[in-house]
Amino acid sequence: MATGESPQAQQNWRYCGGQIKLWREEAQVSRQALAEEAGYDYEYVKSMECGRRRPTLRLLQIADQLCGARGKLLAAHEFLKPEPFPERTQQYVLVEAEAITMQWYEPLLVPGLLQTSEYARALISSNCPPLDEETVEERVAARLKRQEKLVSKPPTHFSFVIHEAALRSVVGDRDVMRRQCDHLLEVSQRAHLSIQVLPFLNAPTAALSGPMVLAETCDHERFAFVDGQSTGALYSDGDKLSALTQRYGMIRMQALSVEESARFIRKVAEEL
Repeated sequence: MATGESPQAQQNWRYCGGQIKLWREEAQVSRQALAEEAGYDYEYVKSMECGRRRPTLRLLQIADQLCGARGKLLAAHEFLKPEPFPERTQQYVLVEAEAITMQWYEPLLVPGLLQTSEYARALISSNCPPLDEETVEERVAARLKRQEKLVSKPPTHFSFVIHEAALRSVVGDRDVMRRQCDHLLEVSQRAHLSIQVLPFLNAPTAALSGPMVLAETCDHERFAFVDGQSTGALYSDGDKLSALTQRYGMIRMQALSVEESARFIRKVAEEL
């Protein structure tokens, strides 16, 4: 089963897959025949019928026609639309939308709010286990939609610290990374936003522990978000916030200044 989907989404997959199987068997259509007509592998169709994968729009269309369901199977697509965010980040994006200040550290990737569409698509489409094309496009669109936060009014104040590793790691290809670096330089011109680079040589041990986001909402509630391989944790208790705020401060102190960072990013782009 694909990771990152909510229990409700997975339940919808299982129910819809079960309905496809029931209609197919009632119409005496073999799974192999359905797979061939849809242009899918037998095991791929089986995984959708068993609820391990989200049934695609194409499978619903073909199954509806072959089984004479007269739109009843196709109607399920409304309940199978990909979720725009993985389950582990769904609470966080609600906080992000309300934030008036954000402090963001990333050790390995360009922060989502600063990614180009090319970079975001290359990153999301290489997910393991792989996502279907519809889910990839939904999540890319959702990530780009979040970037409206950068130009919202009143402006949100952003402080980004990006580890050198995130600039050196090639996501997509060298051209994608070069344009991503150019985008960082362009975005960094905004008065309410700062981008600093943490070089390899300056990185404290705390910088190796993973990404973090500190946010304060318009109601002056404070949160910290820590993202991992398959889990994400949103904290609001004082002890966690204090520890992560101290860690962010230590990391930022070792980062290059805004001006030095711009020169560093430009140099990395030239070397790509």
